[in-house]
Amino acid sequence: MKSYLNKTLLAVYAHPDDESFGNGGTLALYAQGGAAVHLVCATRGEAGMVDSQHLEGYTSIAELREAELRCAAGILRLSGVHFLNWRDSGMPGSEDNRHPQALIQQPVDTVAAQIADYIRKLKPQVVITFDPIGGYKHPDHIHIHQATVKAFQLASDPSFVSDLPPYAPQRLYYSLFPKGMLKWAVRLMPLLGQDPRHFGRNKDIDILDLAQSGDFPIHARINYRAVMAERDAAAACHSSQTAGGPTRGPMRWARWLVGTYDYYMRAYPEAPKRLREMDLFE
Repeated sequence: MKSYLNKTLLAVYAHPDDESFGNGGTLALYAQGGAAVHLVCATRGEAGMVDSQHLEGYTSIAELREAELRCAAGILRLSGVHFLNWRDSGMPGSEDNRHPQALIQQPVDTVAAQIADYIRKLKPQVVITFDPIGGYKHPDHIHIHQATVKAFQLASDPSFVSDLPPYAPQRLYYSLFPKGMLKWAVRLMPLLGQDPRHFGRNKDIDILDLAQSGDFPIHARINYRAVMAERDAAAACHSSQTAGGPTRGPMRWARWLVGTYDYYMRAYPEAPKRLREMDLFE
C-alpha cells in the first residue's frame, strides 16, 4: 500500500454515519496508508429514527449515535473526531427544522467560521464534503456543503481573524453517487418490488428525483477494496441506522450499484475536462 505519511485529510459531514456510509472506504484507505484523517461532524444525529432496543444503556439518541460514531472512528483509524455541537435538523418539513439549535437555523457564515478554524488547526492538504445537493437533499447536508465551501476559502484569508494563522488547503472534493447508477436503480427497483421514490430505512429518499438532479462530473474514483472489511465494520457500528446490517437492505443496494469505489468531483483546483484521478492527494 502506498504511504501517506505527513499527509492530512479532513472530512466534513453533518451526522454520525455520514462518514461510514458515504466515504468510509476512502477514509480507511488513507488512514491505513499513514495519513492523519480527521472528521468534523456538525451534529450528533439527534433527529434520527432509532428503535427502542438500541437506546438501552443510553440516556438519549445523541449519546447513542456519538458512541456509534466513535466505534466507527476507531475502526477507520481516524486521528480525530471534532463536533460543531449543533442539533440535527431532520428531514425537510419536520419539527426538528425549527429547533433554535438546529444546524439549518445557523447562518452559513457562523458554521463556516467553525470549519475554517479546524482547517487552520489541522492543516489538511485535502478537504472532502457533500456535493451541492447534499447527496440526497438532506437540508443539513446542503448546509454543510455550503459552509465547507466558504470555510475552504476563509481559512486562507488573512482578513478572517482567529487565534490561528491563515492556511490554504490544496484540494477540495465533493463526494458523489454516480447519476448513471441511480438511473439503473430507478429501472431495476420496480422489477424487484421496490419503490424508487421511497428508498432507505425511513423511506424518505427519492431516487427518481435524485437521478434527475445535479449531474455533477466525476473527477476521482477511489478503489477501497483493500479496506472493504474495515469500511463494512465501521458501517456496522451504526446499527441504529441500518436495516439488517451494512451489507443488507438499502445498504446492499448501494454496494451493488457502486462496488468498492468512492466517487468525487474536484471543486478546487478547477478540474480540466475528462480528468480521471485515482488518488485525492495527487
